[in-house]
Order: sequence, then structure tokens, then C-alpha cells
Amino acid sequence: MQVKHRELKKGFFVVLEGIDGSGKTTQAKRLVKRLTEKGFNAVFFKEPSAGPWGRRLKEKARRQDGLTPEQEFELFQKDREENVELNIKPALKKKMIVVLDRYYFSTMAYQGAKGIDIKEIKDRNDKTAVPPDMVIILDVSAGTGLNRIKERKKRDRLFEREDYLRKVRKIFKSFSGENIVHLDGRERRESLYIKIEKMVMDRITELLAPSV
Repeated sequence: MQVKHRELKKGFFVVLEGIDGSGKTTQAKRLVKRLTEKGFNAVFFKEPSAGPWGRRLKEKARRQDGLTPEQEFELFQKDREENVELNIKPALKKKMIVVLDRYYFSTMAYQGAKGIDIKEIKDRNDKTAVPPDMVIILDVSAGTGLNRIKERKKRDRLFEREDYLRKVRKIFKSFSGENIVHLDGRERRESLYIKIEKMVMDRITELLAPSV
């Protein structure tokens, strides 16, 4: 049975955030899959991206290269600015649902925990980044996150110390706003997904274009 295509009046941009091991990537990919099955034009992107700046970041993280917090910040910014221009803006212009795994909230949390001024990070991103329509932050403890990622083959070891992740989590928990939602990432994967899908569907239903 063919699924009827469902078009939006404009694009919708949702970001999933949280510390490593929070489950955000799994939930983001599942959200795109389910939205596509429902007839929506949805796409998944992530940070760091697959672009040259993102590849450089991931390689340095795997090798535990000694980047300063300022160098990390600049690399993330360059990668994000490229990702926004090449991927996010064009997809939103096509009225797609963009689901992004990490955004500048991660930079505020991770680089902020290393001493970079959080307001400076936000101010710079306010000038270049597309504001998301919804931000879903999945919260788990640093210990839970680390236990979940122990078996990963590719690990970003620059960001895996428990004391550091506690600071990162604290910053994530401080974020608030009309479009920011905090969910318990310890919840069963299925029940957590149901909550995420309902929140997103409630928002995009308001944006459905009239049927022809």
C-alpha cells in the first residue's frame, strides 16, 4: 500500500541533544524513519558532519590529539557553518523536516565545560546558525552514558571522562526556553520514542499544507 505524501507549509527543524550515550542518535534516526513511513519528507543530519571540518574533528577525537578548547570551538564552528549552508538551509527551503543529531547546544555544553564562555558561543551562533523549532535534550547521568558507549568501536575519547561529562550534563540541564524539552534518557527506548514522536507530530500537524 502506497503511503500518501504529506507536505508542510514550511520546513521544520528539530534537534536532539544530550551527553554521549544519552540515546539521541538512535532516537533521531528512528524519528526520521518513522516520519518517512508516514509520508513526510524527512532528513537526518549530524554534528560533526561528514564534511571536511567534521572529518577532521572526528579523526582528532579518535586519536586524542591535543586540541585546545579554543581550537575545538573553532573547528566545530567551521563545521557547523558549512553544514548549515550546504545541508540544513537547503532542506528547510524544500519544506523538509530536518532532524539534527547535535547542534550549537552541544558546543555550549562541551566547550563550555572546558572553560569557553557560553554566552560567547551562543552569540556567535546566533549570527550564523538557523534557530531550531524544537530542541529535545535526553538526560542521563555521566556514569550511565559512559556505560552505554563502552562497546563502541569508534569512540570520541576526547570527551569521555566522567568528571568532565558531569559538567557537560549540568550545562545541558540549565538550558530552558519555549522550544526546549528535557526528557529522561533512562526511560525504555520504545516509550521514550513514543513521547518524542508525539511531541514532533503535534507541532508538524499545525504545519500541514492543504490537501490538493
